[in-house]
Amino acid sequence: MALGKGLNSLIPQKKRIIIRKETGEGNSYQMIWHIPISEITPNSQQPRRDFDHGSLEDLVISIKKHGILQPLVVTEKDDGGYELIAGERRLRASEIAGLATVPAIVRTVTKQEKLELALIENIQREDLNPIEEAFAFKRLIDEFGLTQQEVSEQVGKSRPSVANAVRLLDLPEVIQKALIDGRLSAGKARALLSLKSEREQLELFKSFVGEKISVREVERAVADRGQKSRKGSVRRDPNIRAQEELLEERLGTKVRITQKGEKGTIVVEYNSKGELKRLLQELS
Repeated sequence: MALGKGLNSLIPQKKRIIIRKETGEGNSYQMIWHIPISEITPNSQQPRRDFDHGSLEDLVISIKKHGILQPLVVTEKDDGGYELIAGERRLRASEIAGLATVPAIVRTVTKQEKLELALIENIQREDLNPIEEAFAFKRLIDEFGLTQQEVSEQVGKSRPSVANAVRLLDLPEVIQKALIDGRLSAGKARALLSLKSEREQLELFKSFVGEKISVREVERAVADRGQKSRKGSVRRDPNIRAQEELLEERLGTKVRITQKGEKGTIVVEYNSKGELKRLLQELS
């Protein structure tokens, strides 16, 4: 006895829709597949680790009502199935909403492009916390040999923004956790980086965390603490310190200038071979 349309009526099948795109060089076509959710695995290069359940619930409601308006981006795996490149929130919400398939564009990408595209999508949606963003930038620099300038061009941010983001990884773990949890802003965290020891950074952080205090007030507190720590020693030229801060912002690492008369030295710190390579490229 026949089973109507057979097994195909019971198992979700990939469907395709061809979207016509107008370009300056003539017409082109982009294919959107409807792929079973069970065939899609998460992006192994996804920089985002913390997903807000409240906003995810809002997305579930929206998808139930309106469907998915923007296709996901996936790549075919060598062993079958697909790996997600961009759209993890939409994929998670679709699964919760009970969808069998999701619309997706299939692209061929490298490991580096997986990270870049996932990073760009999260940055455009402002979904990454400062530490997730910093780790993603550092991976592009260390694993793929990109300079800070190349990272900035790829993700659409200024080079100083990339440098300052990566510097946040020099902070103690407790302060990084506060950045992840949203209890501390990136601006206040960057101000703490001016203190040379972790002990000073932690002491000042604990003194104002949870308080309503501006970035400028944190900067003043850092300056005051720096003056107290220098009591009994020769006061440093504020112009030299300003030059150090300028170099630190441009290079994305700690810099120390020592001046004796007309001569002096500049010490630039690095924490890995990858960072050394980047600095050499920056300075060449």
